[in-house]
Amino acid sequence: MEDFVAGWIGGATSVIVGHPMDTVKTRLQAGTGYQNTLNCILTTYKKESVAGFFKGMSFPLTSIAVYSSVVFGVFSNTQKFLAQYHYEESNDSRSLSDLFLASMVSGAVSVGLGGPMDLVKIRLQMQTEPFLKANLHSKPRPKDLWNRPMYQGPIHCMTSVIQKEGLVGLYRGANAMLLRDVPGYCLYFIPYEIISEWITPDSNTTSNPYTVWLAGGIAGAISWGTATPMDVIKSRLQADGVYSNKYKGVMDCISQSYRKEGLKE
Repeated sequence: MEDFVAGWIGGATSVIVGHPMDTVKTRLQAGTGYQNTLNCILTTYKKESVAGFFKGMSFPLTSIAVYSSVVFGVFSNTQKFLAQYHYEESNDSRSLSDLFLASMVSGAVSVGLGGPMDLVKIRLQMQTEPFLKANLHSKPRPKDLWNRPMYQGPIHCMTSVIQKEGLVGLYRGANAMLLRDVPGYCLYFIPYEIISEWITPDSNTTSNPYTVWLAGGIAGAISWGTATPMDVIKSRLQADGVYSNKYKGVMDCISQSYRKEGLKE
């Protein structure tokens, strides 16, 4: 139970603290016209003020806590189940294969739960123009709606996607997310467990806060360092459809991105 609670608190905190820079990251990955991080920050502030950095935050703030608590809870309980299955009398024994399998299960669960949440968040973050400017050749709509954003909020975004693309539309980019999260969680949880055990004194039965922070920071850097390329593809696929449709799938997105920008971007 404590794993679910810890994931809940950690998830909510991460959204509040990290959402402004997550908006910048998303726009750099899926948008155009930004020269670098500082330029994106200045452009966003100039056009949308501080509120622009918090676009789409309400939905992840209410849902990410559940998402994080479930993912971390699934990892912990899968690990305990595997340990009990292998060693019967003890659930404290850990093997690399158990960590790997528990991480893979967590990654798969994260896509099932987080796919729609991530899509709604990214589409709201990518709304930088009113409907009129972005859809000059679209079907007519009431005059009072022309200068409004395409999506009025998370619920409207979700219902609009379902009406236009069906339930499967909420999982646009899920394949890329799966390719990001399964190896990503493996490269987070496994280094975290190894580093945590390595720096915890033999006399301690539990990790102290400093150990958790250090192990979590190093594991997070390793995980995101390797997951970023596929995170770019995921973001571009999920943002595709806000104003136009450019990509046919994961491989097409990879191909177009490489042809236009190379490996560096």
